[in-house]
Amino acid sequence: MLKQILGTVVASVMLTAAAQAETVLTFGTQENEASPMYQGMLAMDEALQEISGGEMSLKMFPSSTLGDFKAMVAQAQAGELDLVMTGYPDMSYIIPELKLIGAPYVVSDFDHLKELIAGEFGQKMDAAFQEQGVKVLDVWYLGTRHTTANRPINSLEDLKGLRMRTPNVPFLIAYAENTGASPAPVAFAEVYLALQTNQVDAQENPLPTIEAMKFYEVQDHIALTGHFVASSAIQVGTQTWDKLSDQEKAWLQEAIMKGGEVANKIVMDKEESLIADFEAKGLTITRPDTGPFRDAMQPYYDELEGEFGEGSISALFKK
Repeated sequence: MLKQILGTVVASVMLTAAAQAETVLTFGTQENEASPMYQGMLAMDEALQEISGGEMSLKMFPSSTLGDFKAMVAQAQAGELDLVMTGYPDMSYIIPELKLIGAPYVVSDFDHLKELIAGEFGQKMDAAFQEQGVKVLDVWYLGTRHTTANRPINSLEDLKGLRMRTPNVPFLIAYAENTGASPAPVAFAEVYLALQTNQVDAQENPLPTIEAMKFYEVQDHIALTGHFVASSAIQVGTQTWDKLSDQEKAWLQEAIMKGGEVANKIVMDKEESLIADFEAKGLTITRPDTGPFRDAMQPYYDELEGEFGEGSISALFKK
């Protein structure tokens, strides 16, 4: 009887120790549960639990639960949040040189973006991220940003005078300004209401985001301006990273890659199907000549080359 009791106690202690040994990483994002990025996060969590044999998992905080991306980055820097998802060049608010890769029409597609991140520019940025207390583990494809409005956009002239919501990042504010619109930075979680109440007339986002956030309910027109290749940088706070064992780091990196495969496929599939879906919902899709849009960005390119050196923009264009 005593042996049975001791055996039960030992088993209980072992189970408790195992439970205590599990590493649960917190992960914050502005994306909501309907977004491809969140589906990628779910796949990442599933992979992490499977790869680690249940030793690691994620606790996710979607829909700006923990604040906007800048607030979450600050939490990751302070060790209060383990992982955060932001746009890769959106981090230009603390790493100014990222404005170069964010400048409209500089990056042509996701493959081009991956080449730049894997190359000399990306390596330099990796060091800059770590100096800021975060480490980029992977970059997922969020989609190519297009412009929605409450009137059709057939040419550059049609943007003049529109109040366009942009994130509070310099290169997308520059997109609005240089195309003749009036930029109106609005928090991501508040964009739907701002459009619904005519606080702003237009906004720009990837097609899957327009679907996930239901912006199509409060905008009648989508112009395929393709001005920016959006990405989601999966970042870990260096305080968290330094606490992980080499094995845990390997598990996490493998899981992030698997999550990225899921998110990227959903986005790419949706980009192929959503135009027809939006047209079926009654939206008007226009395909303006983007040449004049690119030309309109030249003053911003000149401004950036003045800040970061001659050739800093031209070196990034696809060869």
